[in-house]
Amino acid sequence: MPDTQTIVNDFVIKLKRRKVEGSQATAKQTAELLRSVISQQRVPHTNQAGALIEAVKAVGEQLIAANPVELAVGNIVRRVLHIIREENVSLATNAIGRLNVSAGSDDEDDDERGDFPVLSAAAVAAASRSTLRPPSLHALLEDMPDLGAAHHTSSSGGDSEGKSKSADKSSRSRKLKHDVIEAVNELIEDIDTCHEQIAEQAVEHIHHNEVILTLGSSRTVMEFLCAAKEKQRSFRVFVAEGGPRYQGHSLAKELVARGLQTTVITDSAVFAMISRVNMVIVGAHAIMANGGVVAPVGLNMVALAAKKHAVPFVVVAGSLKLCPLYPHNPEVLLNDLRSPSELLDFGEFSDCMDFGCAGGAPLLHVVNPAFDYVPPNLVSLFITDTGGHPPSYMYRLIADYYSADDFVVQKRPASGN
Repeated sequence: MPDTQTIVNDFVIKLKRRKVEGSQATAKQTAELLRSVISQQRVPHTNQAGALIEAVKAVGEQLIAANPVELAVGNIVRRVLHIIREENVSLATNAIGRLNVSAGSDDEDDDERGDFPVLSAAAVAAASRSTLRPPSLHALLEDMPDLGAAHHTSSSGGDSEGKSKSADKSSRSRKLKHDVIEAVNELIEDIDTCHEQIAEQAVEHIHHNEVILTLGSSRTVMEFLCAAKEKQRSFRVFVAEGGPRYQGHSLAKELVARGLQTTVITDSAVFAMISRVNMVIVGAHAIMANGGVVAPVGLNMVALAAKKHAVPFVVVAGSLKLCPLYPHNPEVLLNDLRSPSELLDFGEFSDCMDFGCAGGAPLLHVVNPAFDYVPPNLVSLFITDTGGHPPSYMYRLIADYYSADDFVVQKRPASGN
């Protein structure tokens, strides 16, 4: 079996060379890689969560730097870090609860327990927040039984308690890793089924005889529209072709194959056709913490047209695309410049790109951005695998999925971005 670093290096190379296509595939492979890292990570008897977090952060920093444009990588790294913190707090709280129950049931040691007060809920919360910093809460818990044991003078009893303490340490270590891996498995399952969970809500939003507009190609959008068709909804779809890659052509073919009435329009015709549209449904590359959307290029124009004509602008995307960062954060790289060959034929325009003229600088420059930024005031509704939410609700989802301590995974911003 290859070691962890070899697996990490192989995945980093894939990310750098853009061998992994799509946010869902990238997120799933990232989660599977981090699961392997956690499984093979050896943890100490104390501050076990801290050791796991450091290991995940070290790997996550490499993955994010390999492809900073694919925000789903950082999202999954932060989700896994949040899982470790939650499972650690849960395990520590349960351990304290068992100690309190044990203390409450032992009436013979009331006088002895007077020196060791029961921890309050506030103390539990404070201790939980500091479990990732030495001294750890597990270390404190491990010391507490020893204080009670100091009143017993039997050497044989001391030996048996020492063995019990060692076994308890080992079981806690296995328990934390086991719980974290189980939670990561659930995360991977959620990633696998996010399209189906979103598509189940289609019948609530698409009605008979409506006209839906979309741009480019998105698997989430396709599954969403086809799910409404399967529920006997009769509607028409306008597909803007999504230049310069024209991915809308492939979406139109798939929709027609599924039996949907489809009309392909040029991107420049969106404003002319928007008055006939009942709803705009699009996918997203990432959803930012302020409710803004990083989306395929051209969608900001569609959002502005929808706003002008009071047409609902709906974004369908899995929770894996929810990013806890804001667009202005230095860690966020909002765009990616693609090859000029998607726009122009080098042979036809070679004379315009002659570096030998005009002091060594070409007169023609080609800019081919991959994404647009759609501000939250242009978005009507987000439909995720957890339901429909307005842009103002994003902060609540972020609080459920991420810890504030993990927003910045990289120790320093990548240079040159």
